[in-house]
Order: sequence, then C-alpha cells, then structure tokens
Amino acid sequence: MYEEFDEIRPYYDEELPAVFEELIADPAFRHVLELALPGVPFDVLASRMRMCKSKLQFQVDFCYDFLKRIIREATLGVTLDNSSLADEGKAYTYVSNHRDIVLDSGFLSLMLVEKGLNTVEIAIGDNLLIYPWIKKLVRINKSFIVQRALTMRQMLEASARMSRYMHYTIGLKHQSIWIAQREGRAKDSNDRTQESILKMFAMAGEGDVISRLKEMNIVPLAISYEFDPCDYLKAKEFQMKRDNPDYKKTTADDLLNMQTGLMGWKGHVHFCTAPCLNEQLERLDPALPKQELFARVAGLIDRGIFANYRLYPNNYVAADLLEGGNRFAAHYTADDRQRFTAYIDRQLGRIDLPGKDDDFLRGKLLEMYANPLRNQLSL
Repeated sequence: MYEEFDEIRPYYDEELPAVFEELIADPAFRHVLELALPGVPFDVLASRMRMCKSKLQFQVDFCYDFLKRIIREATLGVTLDNSSLADEGKAYTYVSNHRDIVLDSGFLSLMLVEKGLNTVEIAIGDNLLIYPWIKKLVRINKSFIVQRALTMRQMLEASARMSRYMHYTIGLKHQSIWIAQREGRAKDSNDRTQESILKMFAMAGEGDVISRLKEMNIVPLAISYEFDPCDYLKAKEFQMKRDNPDYKKTTADDLLNMQTGLMGWKGHVHFCTAPCLNEQLERLDPALPKQELFARVAGLIDRGIFANYRLYPNNYVAADLLEGGNRFAAHYTADDRQRFTAYIDRQLGRIDLPGKDDDFLRGKLLEMYANPLRNQLSL
C-alpha cells in the first residue's frame, strides 16, 4: 500500500546499513564530513555511522554534535518555547517562516530532542538535492522530497501523493512534520503563507476541506534569527533580478547560501509555537468558497507567526532607519543603533556586483529586518 511513497519518503531503518556504505565510499561525502567534524579521523566517523541502527540514533549521535558546534560558534543560543501546545507528544505539522535552508528544521529537531520529544520529518525541495550524497543524507535525516520542475499534470500528481504521505505520517505514523510556509525563503522576511501549501494539505484525508486540514494538526511556528547570515546574498539577488528579470540562481549560488547560512553569525535564535489551529478551524464556515477558506487559513498561520516572532533591537533600528525617524527608539539603545548600522555597512561591503546600487541594496537589507516588526504591528 505504501510503495507509492518510496520515491519521496525517508529511508526505513532497515535500509540504513546499505546507504551508509554507499556514503562512506563517496569521496565527496568524505570531504564534507571531514570539514563538518574536523579533528575526527574518517575511519572513526565511518565506524560511528555503521553503529547507528535508526534514523533518530543517526541524528542524535551524528548530526547533533555538528548542530551544537554551530550553536556554540555561530549563535548566542537557540531556544524553543512550545508551551502553547497542550499535548507535546501529539504529531503536529509545524508550518514556519523560513530563514535557513538547513538550520530551521535542524535546530527545531535538536530542541525537541532536548525536551525529550521526537524529531520532525522535514519537507525539502528536490532543487536542493544537488549531489547524490545530499539526497541520501537528507533521507537518512528524516526528510521527504518535494518534487519540483514538473509539468502541470505531474505537479498535480506529485502534490496529491505528497498530501497522502503527510496525512499518513501524521495520522498513522504519529510522526510530526516541519514544512516552510512557502516555496523557498521569503527574501525580504515578509513572511506570508502560500495558499498552494494548504491546498496540497487538503488534497488527501477524509471529509470537507476543514476536516482534512484538522487532520494535519497545523501549528504555526515563528523562527526568529537576530542576524541572517545570508542577508547580503539575498540583497544581491534582489538587484540582479531587478537588473536582469531572467536571472536564475545557479547550483553554486545554492551551495554558497547553504554554507553561509550554516557557518555565518546568527546572534540569538528563537523558535516559538502558536497554538494548534484546530479550534480556530472549527470556527470557520465550511460553506465558504474554497478560495476564501484557504485565504483565511493562510491568514491564521500568518497571524500565529507574526504574533510569536521575537523582535530584537535590530528590527526596531531598521524600521527607524527606513522611516528616517526615532519612532521605536524606546526599544533600543544608541549602542544598539550604532552596532546595527555598522553591521549593515559591513554586509553591504561584502556584495560584489558590477553597477552596484548601494542605496537600493541598503534599503533591501533594512527591509529584511524591519518587515517582521511591521507584520507584528499589523495584527
């Protein structure tokens, strides 16, 4: 019955030994592993891999040393507040804003394990699975594959299959899921849920649209990075798209974004859940036109994310710099303002572009930090 998921699902635990051997024999994987965990001989790492009997054991024994190193070296701490969830052990679909390709779901899983809970299964786009070893590694790491670059008919079939998989994962496996609120990251940090994500959720399940969405136990999740290491890369991309509407990121660009996001300075990082949406879904009129229903549910997720976003002095300084005033001065010190202004100058200096438009780029960088505040004020 579940063979239809074989192309997209994480590996079963019994498949791991063979996949481990394939990875251990891959020179590219070896090179990356030695960079990620320096000072540990590869033979020792290979032996540790072979001892992992489950995906969860691989995550805890293998991935979390790397994540904890990132927390030590590139953050001022990562925290999770999931006190809004009455039943922590329930299987939820965490729908979050999206800042970092790897760390949004990685940090969430690490924080859940440290609270004695299970890790999440992760929805990941196949556009990021650039090399065979990456695809294998993410499927070991409890990821399922979102297929993209398909024809319209193939896209409908792939979306329906993914919906069935997610309902099966929540309902029968009792396994939580993490998925971004939109395809790709919101480059300007204006975090808005794509209704197409919700339409995909509702393709499977029983009953009307509201019943199908309730089966997913949707939890809006706000992820707040004090600093976004990729901010200058996103600003650069804005100008490149402005100057050349046909501009498309390359594989090398994706890899640079992943590496910069992983190793760059993030300051404080906070995860905060809103309450599960089921009670709010019950209050919606199931007779509403589907388009309006999906728009309202997207609005519920957005409000959950906006309200629980942790604002830092940077966000207030950015808004004042954009507006040319001191409306939010009560939320930061003169030192905060000076530090953030110097930070923006440094990030601007990292952008290497012919015809570099400093004013445009500075505006884009400031918008990235001001938009979470603007969205919270709009509630």
